[in-house]
Amino acid sequence: QVQLVESGGGLVQAGGSLRLSCAASGLIFGSRAMGWFRQAPGKERVFVSAITWSGVTFYADSVKGRFTISRDNAKNTVYLQMNSLRPENTAVYYCAAFTGGTYYASTKSYAYWGQGTQVTVSS
Repeated sequence: QVQLVESGGGLVQAGGSLRLSCAASGLIFGSRAMGWFRQAPGKERVFVSAITWSGVTFYADSVKGRFTISRDNAKNTVYLQMNSLRPENTAVYYCAAFTGGTYYASTKSYAYWGQGTQVTVSS
């Protein structure tokens, strides 16, 4: 009975910041790695960032140094702080719970997904 709900998306100018939140309900949150993915129109869903149960983080090269993932297991929440946003970062951002697999960057390693939150970065 896992449910993931993203929030914090919206419209922002290039160079601005947004903080996404993913509130999870369910028994598995504290023991699972969590990931953020994004999907732009006409494009495949791609990896953005992930964080393990112990706090080890992973980032796509395109966001490294600009985005920061964190989690609060007590609150069953994972965050994505996005700074220095660019128009090419415009996409629907999805939160997901890792359920098994070798690669944190693969969508196939995640069985639970939120509905997504729209992030639009204007020039």
